[in-house]
Amino acid sequence: MKSATAMSAALGLFLIPVLSPVPAEAAGCLSGALVGGVAGHMVHHGVLGAVGGCIAGHHMAHEKAKEQAAAAAQNQHPQAAPQNPQ
Repeated sequence: MKSATAMSAALGLFLIPVLSPVPAEAAGCLSGALVGGVAGHMVHHGVLGAVGGCIAGHHMAHEKAKEQAAAAAQNQHPQAAPQNPQ
């Protein structure tokens, strides 16, 4: 009986994010979770490693996106070269 309840709870927790209409912004989370999960598995804390890796990967992806946006904005508006009237 406990296993049936646990399975239906796990299935519900899996299906809620999959069926939600809101797009998820998980940039960097999956790759970070993979690396963190493997590293955490080595010290018998795979889930904690995956959670930490997801957080770190998402933060790094957000920082990279901000840098790319700043670089793109700078390339769109180059500073005008001073003109020498003669």
